[in-house]
Amino acid sequence: MDSGEAIGLRLARREEAALEDAYAAYGPSLLAYLRRYVGPDEAEDVLQRTFLDVWRHSSRYQPAQRFSTWLFTIAHRRAVDALRARRHRVVDVEAARDLVGEDGRETAERYAEAAEVRAALARLPEHERQALELTYYAGLTQREIAAHLGVPIGTVKARTSRATRRLGALVRDGLREGGAA
Repeated sequence: MDSGEAIGLRLARREEAALEDAYAAYGPSLLAYLRRYVGPDEAEDVLQRTFLDVWRHSSRYQPAQRFSTWLFTIAHRRAVDALRARRHRVVDVEAARDLVGEDGRETAERYAEAAEVRAALARLPEHERQALELTYYAGLTQREIAAHLGVPIGTVKARTSRATRRLGALVRDGLREGGAA
């Protein structure tokens, strides 16, 4: 069982701490997702409505579906509601183009997968996570990372290689355990 599914099951049992855990684990990704659709001014409000719906409808979560997909689908619906409420305003063409697939599921799936990668990244040992974050998020070269961390370049290469393999295994295992949406 992956961490998202565990949170979903706890939510279904109405454990308030599960809502906090869901917010901590998925809130930043959901907020970034919502900003693309409703803009930065309204995204926080839509995020709050999303988590309110998650709590209200937690009994509807089915363990057979990935929790992150369920969560992002709710967020997508709240974003659409927010856009519909603005009927008098013009919807940004780029925002409309990003709503691909049947009711935006493809986009929601991409964000759900990114959240799963971040959750798997958090499970890596600190020194391996740091090597990947500096490589992929900070865009540093291996030589720059070695200088930044004060370790030999061979150590950076080994940590990055090990971390990449572990991250891949964690994501694969999470997908197998979570099942298809």
